[in-house]
Amino acid sequence: MQTVRDVMSTDVQYCTLLDNIYEVAVKMREFNVGAIPIVDDGRLVGMITDRDLVVRGMAEKHPGSTAVTEVMSRDLVTLSPDDSLQKAADVMARHQIRRLPVVENGRLVGIVALGDLATNRYSDESAGRALSEISEQHTVH
Repeated sequence: MQTVRDVMSTDVQYCTLLDNIYEVAVKMREFNVGAIPIVDDGRLVGMITDRDLVVRGMAEKHPGSTAVTEVMSRDLVTLSPDDSLQKAADVMARHQIRRLPVVENGRLVGIVALGDLATNRYSDESAGRALSEISEQHTVH
């Protein structure tokens, strides 16, 4: 059985509590990612998505100098590197999340994205189901 460790990205770009939302946005652009974990002394403390920047940042008229703590999500859904790919797909579908931080002993060790599951031949069906469920919830009417 393959695990999250087998497919997760380990070269994770992150910001710290000392950064502001402008620095998060620049990092997203520079590395072409839609989510940036927020880490404090190696420990995952939050996550900021591109949507967070728009909804909690710009729409609330916060300047780029706003602290990451003002817009980051704190109640995070995470995976362990030893979790199965099936569990990853199930968690993504249940929580309507396309990217999940991977944490070991409280420390950020990677990120697994829905695309990581979709490219794995053992979980194509699970990833397809998760994507379908996530997409249905995010359809604009």
